[in-house]
Amino acid sequence: MASLKKLASQTAYYGLSSILGRMLNYLLVPLHTRVLPQHDYGVIGEFYAYISFINIIFLFGMETAFFRFASQSDDKRKIFSTAFITVAWIAILLASGIALFAQPILGLLSEGTVDTGVYQLSYVYLLAAILAIDATCAIPFAKIRLDNRPKKFAGIRMANILVYVFFNFYFLVFCPWYAAKNPSSILVSFYQATDLVFYIFLANLLASITTLLLLYQEILQVQLRIAMDKLKPMLVYAIPLLFAGLAGMVNETLDRLLLKYYLPGSIESRLTQIGIYNAAYKLSIFMTLATQAFRMAAEPFFFKVATESNAKDTYARVMRYYIIVCCAIFLGVMTHINFIETLIGPDYRSGLNVVPILLLANLFFGIYLNLSIWFKLSDKTYYGLYFTILGAVITIALNIYLIPIYGFVASAYTTLACYFIMMLACYAVGQKYYPVAYEIRKAFFYFIMMLAFYFFARSLESFIGKGNLVFLQLAQTAVFILFVAIAYREDFRNKKFA
Repeated sequence: MASLKKLASQTAYYGLSSILGRMLNYLLVPLHTRVLPQHDYGVIGEFYAYISFINIIFLFGMETAFFRFASQSDDKRKIFSTAFITVAWIAILLASGIALFAQPILGLLSEGTVDTGVYQLSYVYLLAAILAIDATCAIPFAKIRLDNRPKKFAGIRMANILVYVFFNFYFLVFCPWYAAKNPSSILVSFYQATDLVFYIFLANLLASITTLLLLYQEILQVQLRIAMDKLKPMLVYAIPLLFAGLAGMVNETLDRLLLKYYLPGSIESRLTQIGIYNAAYKLSIFMTLATQAFRMAAEPFFFKVATESNAKDTYARVMRYYIIVCCAIFLGVMTHINFIETLIGPDYRSGLNVVPILLLANLFFGIYLNLSIWFKLSDKTYYGLYFTILGAVITIALNIYLIPIYGFVASAYTTLACYFIMMLACYAVGQKYYPVAYEIRKAFFYFIMMLAFYFFARSLESFIGKGNLVFLQLAQTAVFILFVAIAYREDFRNKKFA
């Protein structure tokens, strides 16, 4: 149907911006893992885990609430203004609180040992500013998505990434080189080569400011008053999503924080392990990209087609194609891992064994996001809270128990178990309240075939040997192509994508 083609088109735009942006961003992975000590890369992973958590609180669930109410109202501007002002005030208040208590926060991060030199007070101030600006940009971005303007969305996102990448290379590559040749130049007079982490966070702040400036047209449409008749039902809808978001972020990022507290050794040695795990996590980015791009397009799409008579058939088709694409991504990454691993520095490659585990985990998470539309459409958003709390309990319990024994590998398997159980629970309950005839047999067929092809490709390493890398890669690429050919024959050839 036309609506499904439109979803595919918009996913392509969102995906293109995400993929190109992340690919540019990926230029930083080889850079960071080659110029930063492992413990400094661990600090970056830790701080971005905190940012992910706190950003959920700043947004207060209002992004999804905006989609829900604006898509069903003729007064979209009033709803947009109410959501924007609410989020902006929350962001200002919370960011001010973080800045005010920066010193105690630094003490907590350093476990009372502030003379380690691992953390700096400036990191906390930069974190507060980044959080405030990014939260302020969220509702304007949501408006762009609701208005079906993926090109503008993609352009602004790309600008953000380009600025971030530019200043990373400026601070980490150009400044050290230029300072060595021209130490008295005004271009590098501010530069302190001993604190590269500060400049990475500063580059992020500059990119966030750029995004805010590029969203000025949407921000100027804000009416400077809150419609209380709109705010109350939006908050009732959003608050369960806030707690669900927090619990969900536990599942996504808490492992990097728990690793710090449950691994043995000094702060630096624990941050080193986090750095290695964080670098390996980056190699699962291809599955994350597919999920992110799909989510950007699917959330407003699902709400808009909900009133159509064949909406459930559309949801089932979307799920089928999503699973096929993600199975292909998993196999594509793992049959080319010998080349993909060069994205990270040699000192970080000891964590490569967690990559297939994390890819599978993100595949299950994407399926969960597909399934979750039932409780959003039926206004039973509290079920989202239940599922994510279930996942959070699994994440916390397994990480605390297994990290001291197995290290960061335990975190990868915990993530897999968490998303798999959340997926099953969401499907089971959803079929009771909002039954959709998902093609379970088809999904199972592709999943088993993906795993079979993966293990066969892995077995080629022992048969051919890594010494003959070119021949090995050709053989593994042939395995991937065979999977794609079967998928094309089964679901795309001579079939109308509708």
